[in-house]
Amino acid sequence: MENSSTGHIGLFTRQGLMISLIITCGMSSNVFTSAAGKRNLNSPNSENCPADSSNRWTLLICFLLTLATWLVFGQTLNHGFVNYDDELYITNNPEVLGGVSVHGVIGAFIHYVNFNWTPLAVITHMLDCQFYGTKAGWHHFTNVLLHNASAIALFLVLKRMTAALWRSAFVAALFAVHPLHVESVAWIAERRDVLSGLFFMLTLGVYAGYARKPSTGRYLMVVLMLALALMCKPMLVTLPFVLLLLDYWPLKRLVPTVAQPVPWRIFVEKLPLLAVSGADCVITLFAQKEAIQPLPLSQRIANALISCVVYLKQTVYPTGLAVYYPFPGNSLALWKILAAFVLLTVISVVAIALRRKYPWFLVGWLWYLGMLVPAIGLIQSGLRAHADRYTYLPQIGPCLLLTWAAAVLCARLPYRRIISGGLAAVILIALIGCARNQVRYWKSDVTLWTHALACAPDNALAEDYLGNALCQEGEVDEAIVHYQRALQLEPDNAKAHIVLANALLQKGNPDEAILWYRKALRIEPNNFEAENNLGNALLKKNRWDEAITQFDKALRIKPDYAEAWYNLGVAKSQKGNVDEAEASYRQALAIKSDYADARYNLAGVLLQRNNLNEAITQFQQDLQLEPGNVEAYNSLGVALLRKGDVDEALVQFQKALQIRPDYAKIHYDFGNGLLQKGEVNAAIIQYQIALRIEPTNVQARINLGNSLLTAGKVGQAIAQYQAALQIEPTNAIASNNLNSALQLSRSTKNEPPFQR
Repeated sequence: MENSSTGHIGLFTRQGLMISLIITCGMSSNVFTSAAGKRNLNSPNSENCPADSSNRWTLLICFLLTLATWLVFGQTLNHGFVNYDDELYITNNPEVLGGVSVHGVIGAFIHYVNFNWTPLAVITHMLDCQFYGTKAGWHHFTNVLLHNASAIALFLVLKRMTAALWRSAFVAALFAVHPLHVESVAWIAERRDVLSGLFFMLTLGVYAGYARKPSTGRYLMVVLMLALALMCKPMLVTLPFVLLLLDYWPLKRLVPTVAQPVPWRIFVEKLPLLAVSGADCVITLFAQKEAIQPLPLSQRIANALISCVVYLKQTVYPTGLAVYYPFPGNSLALWKILAAFVLLTVISVVAIALRRKYPWFLVGWLWYLGMLVPAIGLIQSGLRAHADRYTYLPQIGPCLLLTWAAAVLCARLPYRRIISGGLAAVILIALIGCARNQVRYWKSDVTLWTHALACAPDNALAEDYLGNALCQEGEVDEAIVHYQRALQLEPDNAKAHIVLANALLQKGNPDEAILWYRKALRIEPNNFEAENNLGNALLKKNRWDEAITQFDKALRIKPDYAEAWYNLGVAKSQKGNVDEAEASYRQALAIKSDYADARYNLAGVLLQRNNLNEAITQFQQDLQLEPGNVEAYNSLGVALLRKGDVDEALVQFQKALQIRPDYAKIHYDFGNGLLQKGEVNAAIIQYQIALRIEPTNVQARINLGNSLLTAGKVGQAIAQYQAALQIEPTNAIASNNLNSALQLSRSTKNEPPFQR
């Protein structure tokens, strides 16, 4: 019998195939073919497929594209979220986790996420959370479905514009299964790529219809599709340039005529599209102003040249692919930079020289270079050298170029159909195998970052994230090793100091953690995270005043830092300042209303002050946030017991025991409730269970003794009081109860026998 995870994969994949086939039928029958008119069988691009079988071949190819896509990416449906941006976009984003709402949708348009303005992508994450919650497999399902739809759309667009059925199919297949696209599809946070890819294809399809029969309505649809694509990912700002390339080939709208030697109208109609792209450029630059790195222009140009060549190499030989490639700085060899410049120049010269005979060469090459411009690093955002995801749409250009070039070469060979078909099959099978293997690295944080380090060993960011992943799995010692390696690579990285200190604190070494937090603050004196965490380390040492000072410093830097307000409340509470602790917890909740720990601690303070009604309300609200919080159920029961609502208190204790039956304190409190209700024998059983779990619980022994005394079992009660005094000889209650029990025992023995 298959396990549950395998069953889920099968279910998701079957549903994905079904939905993809519906999309296929819809696209092939309407969106991209209805306005295409009859194929031009006299076109040099035509492959002369009989008209009556064209639709059947189209549907078959779309089905095979769907099959290949799910064969490669279906395994992601058993993957989880990763610790690289998924928390920013989904798992730690309250607006997204809340599902679709008016407030959330407005927020998607007016707020940036991780220095990016991508409102449509954010809204799709909201939709996923609305329907699927935080079940990562369904979020992956959406990514794969969008990628599948984009691959089908690419095939239909190319077929419509070039009338080259099999070449279009091969380009779409390369797009569907290439290992370079694994990052875009297997990474949930990179929804931006697969969603923008679909709108990119839709823009091309609508533009092809407009080019065939221009009208205001069709043109406005092109503008709309472009705007939607840019709201998914700003990298598509060069899409108007791609449309101009398509005007050159295969649409051939730039061919001069006698009446109009230069078709200026085609350039003029791009101006509104360029205005839309320009507006998105302004928004993006404003959003990323804090992420832009002030690196020397020479380093940025050198890295851009090398990256262009690296992407080409990875297109034809996709090995060593990783989630992060560190920026090389000055480490690039001069000969590599010059070689990259020469290679790119030679290809550009050849493309220009062959533009009349082979226009697809120039179009494919400029498609690649033009679409890479926004992400090539001339304006450097972050400190990565390049990224696989940046090739998602630019790579279509080289794939188109190579496919058409291969068709020209094979046309001169005998048995060209057999040779070209066999070669295409071998290439696609190899890519599918490579891509499936690449997808496996995205299964967990540990496999993802371990592979990144295997591809780029001197990778401080990968060391950090692998350390974080190992900490999450409880492998703190191994995590510390990776944090130390990160610091060797970047000694002035304050964040690396902080995560190392966090791991040391988690390991139970607050003294060493304090030293590393202080080192981080010497590098970044205004780092509120270091101030807050240093306070936590001092709290572990019971140095309350110093801890409070650190939390105050963190709050001066970041007044809306809910975690610091919470920690300040903990410090105040431990010091005995209950009123001030309550105020701090309330401030934390005013900033972050779903802060479960703050609400639970506030309820605890209120219970401590005997403010029972509000304490009960706070515990109930905490349980809405954390339905599995055993402590909250038990504390709610204690509060209800104090209020006199014994029956409801017993219900809460029973709920707590259903979650954690081996928790001594719950059995003890449950026994108190039963004793208060008068169910003495049941209370005795609960105290006995509590003592089996925790034999040194003095109060449980005293209460068990009291219950036994009530049940008339004086000797057993005396034994429990004596056991309590052996554990805690100075316990006055146990001593007094023991004396009372001994007196009762003696008086009982001296009573005369009963006479009638």
